Amino acid sequence: MRLQKLILISSSVLIFGCNSMNESFMTEKPVSYVDPFIGTGGHGHTFLGVTTPFGAVQIGPNNINKGWDWCSGYHYSDSILIGFSHLHLNGTGCSDTGDLLFMPYTGKEETQPGTQENPLSGYASRYTKDLEKALPGYYEVILKSHQVKVELTASDRVAFHRYTFPENVEKHVMINLKDANGDDRPTDTYLEQVNDSVVRGYRYSSGWSKKQQIYFAAVFSQPVHLTLYHDSIAVPGHALQGVDVKGNVNVAESVKELSVKVGISPVSMENAAANIQYEIKDWNFERVVDEATAKWNAELSKLLVETSDTVAKRIFYTALYHAFMQPITFNDYNGEYRGTDKNVYGDPGFVNYTVFSLWDTYRAAHPLYTLVQPERVPDFINSMLAINEQQGRLPVWHLYGSDTNEMIGIQSVPVIADAILKDIKGFNYERAYLAIKNSMMSDYKGLSYVTGKEYIPADLENESVAKGLEYAIADWGVAQVAKKLDKSEDYRYFSERALAYHKYWDKDTHFFRGRNSDGSWLTPFDPVRSTHRNDAYCEGNAWQYTWLVPHDVEGLISLFGSENAFVEKLDSLFLVNEDLGNDASPDISGLIGQYAHGNEPGHHTAYLYAYVGEQWKTAEKVDYILSNMYSALPDGLQGNEDCGQMSSWYVFSSLGFYPVNPSNGVYVFGRPIFDKVVLDLPDGKAFEICTVNNSKENKYIQSAELNGQEYLKSYITHADIMNGGTLVFIMGDKPNKKFGWDMSCRPKSIKN
Repeated sequence: MRLQKLILISSSVLIFGCNSMNESFMTEKPVSYVDPFIGTGGHGHTFLGVTTPFGAVQIGPNNINKGWDWCSGYHYSDSILIGFSHLHLNGTGCSDTGDLLFMPYTGKEETQPGTQENPLSGYASRYTKDLEKALPGYYEVILKSHQVKVELTASDRVAFHRYTFPENVEKHVMINLKDANGDDRPTDTYLEQVNDSVVRGYRYSSGWSKKQQIYFAAVFSQPVHLTLYHDSIAVPGHALQGVDVKGNVNVAESVKELSVKVGISPVSMENAAANIQYEIKDWNFERVVDEATAKWNAELSKLLVETSDTVAKRIFYTALYHAFMQPITFNDYNGEYRGTDKNVYGDPGFVNYTVFSLWDTYRAAHPLYTLVQPERVPDFINSMLAINEQQGRLPVWHLYGSDTNEMIGIQSVPVIADAILKDIKGFNYERAYLAIKNSMMSDYKGLSYVTGKEYIPADLENESVAKGLEYAIADWGVAQVAKKLDKSEDYRYFSERALAYHKYWDKDTHFFRGRNSDGSWLTPFDPVRSTHRNDAYCEGNAWQYTWLVPHDVEGLISLFGSENAFVEKLDSLFLVNEDLGNDASPDISGLIGQYAHGNEPGHHTAYLYAYVGEQWKTAEKVDYILSNMYSALPDGLQGNEDCGQMSSWYVFSSLGFYPVNPSNGVYVFGRPIFDKVVLDLPDGKAFEICTVNNSKENKYIQSAELNGQEYLKSYITHADIMNGGTLVFIMGDKPNKKFGWDMSCRPKSIKN
């Protein structure tokens, strides 16, 4: 009793201290903690360069593509640059974009970049890390082979280049519309010189995303002359069309500094030029740097963290930076955009977005947006609803105006369901409900079997278990929205479908397994090495997919027969060290036993202990992952960033909680690492998280308080956070096994 009294007294003192921020905490600039190089090494595949928060343009350096780790166009290990392209992807596992390559160089005119082994055979250049600088809002590198200094910044739709050349040499800027990143191939390209300072064109291409169209206009600060080529064959004239158009922009030898403003548009060259006029009217490069930096600081300041651990702060704000790079704006300043059906639409009354990596981001990135970007969520949803009407189904993996149909599930469904269940306004709920219902009643990738046999046969459809489990998660979301909208028949139907995961459960092995059309199990079965794309799983094995029931954890527990059996199996996940084999997907990385933090299906798994009253085990696992799977180094991510999902896990988990079920508005407690965090909420509200007795050793929650009252639950709701207030965690170096043990204090799949 005395110890409890002392804890309450100390926490009350710290609550008072929590509410009075110190001056440095109030005035610090979170943007100064961002290190854009984090994730550019290893398998992180993160974008390096300049973009604004959720901006349309991503201007940055490109290497010669040498495989999977160059998916973003750049890898920290490289030393050869072939140009600076205006579209990139952040952390994907497939390669695309890299459109509109600009490369300043000196010497005689060249048309080919050269090779990795002999870059001096073309216009490519060597560079070194000590001559490269990257900040949010600014990028700089010295091209050693040409002694050209390149500086980049950007507004939302316009890239701003500044090149400083050596004296008394020939000077050029290659505009390469033929080459891009990875498997992206041009289908039509066009380039023309409009006058002595304006060049414009377009690039149509097909790659991972089909039928991409990007238009641009480039305004130069000095008079230029354009020489046109079909790849390497010079063609006279001022305009050229084909599949392999390139152009050398030539400037006078007397020019020392050349600036270029490049506007992009999904609609037309005219709109691209108008975007420049609207966003960057003059040639004040430093002002644009300051504006881009200020935009980042404003967005990052929605979460203010206080800690003496500056490394953790760098990881945190870089993670938030990566999470806010996408979805990307996909319209012009006048609101026009090109739809998935390739028709041009006028201003729809919302900002149109693309780059929806939904199989990844529905798990944590989109729930993060509902907390700290709620004003953007209606536009995300309205963009998805427009895509639905243009292509007849909600987006799966929408990329620059086309759906790649990559990965499994239709995981825009739980994103939309989450927004409705959280009462986010700004889109039509009935329209949204029809979209999620009709999409889940389609025949997309095995869904017809779900409506027929209630499970997807492994002998008729590959990745059957993974698809079945993902569809069950989405069906749960449809059911809950149906309930909210008083659609009782639909609620019953989709609630039953949400339980279809039972059909894949093998009670003898306690794994989800592929089931053939005759009801037999798919054989041979190896829970560790079942990692091929043509088996029952997707980028994973049976161990990792055993836990993919975040919408009905209680039901999953019941399949094991008891809580003890569930815990024993969950413990084993983190201990089984069998080799995955040579055929394993490279995405299965960041292993702790068979837990794979480097890929998304398992991101909620460590938090499942709280559902059986063992929140302290969640704290142990989360503490280890935070400390060992993330760092402030270029290889600081243990898997692909995947458009903000890997970073969103870190952001949530470092705060002390995570959305196990991404659509039910419940955040399960883990292990907070910061002394204090303030979430900037709408309507002038704030939510503060204070951690008492915080240290590396004190990783266990001893008790908690919410708004000055004892808080016994091992979770908190979205509504509680959005109401504003103060959550206090009191930490210790030994587990308090009673915290969250009582059934009434455990998280629920359906909150009351």
